[in-house]
Amino acid sequence: MDSKIIVTRLAALAQESRLAIFRELVQAGASGLSAGKISELTQTAPNSVSFHMKELVHAGLVTSRQEGRYVIYNAQYAAMNELIAALTEDCCKGDTCGTEGSCG
Repeated sequence: MDSKIIVTRLAALAQESRLAIFRELVQAGASGLSAGKISELTQTAPNSVSFHMKELVHAGLVTSRQEGRYVIYNAQYAAMNELIAALTEDCCKGDTCGTEGSCG
């Protein structure tokens, strides 16, 4: 994965409200969440939710779709998994990682 993409995705998640929003979307699954529901669950002001969603969409971690008068947001699991894989691809230099999170 390109380093610029990794940095963009990490930067999008490196903010408390966006991380909380993304975690709620991951838990919501394929049905996703409306901006209003995200605002309610994360106790984030609706105008702030829109700002944060723009950052998450730009990073490729979230997509949106129109359902009637609502915009529904979904976590992009493939993008999340790519990011995790990129961060751990050289874990322990090929050795099996231990259960405590250390190599060996």
